[in-house]
Amino acid sequence: MNVEEFRTYCLSFAGTHDDFPFGKSSSDYDRDILVFYVLDKWFCFVNAVAWDFCNLRCAPERIPELRERYEGIGPGWHMNKKHWISVRFDSDVPGQLLKELVRQSYELATAHLTKKQRAELAEKDKQL
Repeated sequence: MNVEEFRTYCLSFAGTHDDFPFGKSSSDYDRDILVFYVLDKWFCFVNAVAWDFCNLRCAPERIPELRERYEGIGPGWHMNKKHWISVRFDSDVPGQLLKELVRQSYELATAHLTKKQRAELAEKDKQL
């Protein structure tokens, strides 16, 4: 999967959008970080130029098993290691599992939405 395919997949979920929020960073690497949101909650981010790994929300109880099974899954870079993982693209993580992890990350983010936001998301989902 390349960056455009990955972006298309992430944006296929209801209420999602993307942005480069670190455009004023002094770090070249950070300026190229593309964040995917569901409404105002992050569920994934990736460096769109380096295309080395993505960070995803993950259920804490699932993280140890994933990290033990796949060399390409590690602690979430710059994020809470209890709730985020990093998944390297050039690794032993199958593409189908990556998609599953992205979807689960999206679902975890939606679980943190307010009642009003969930209603807004449900309305957007009907429009798809």
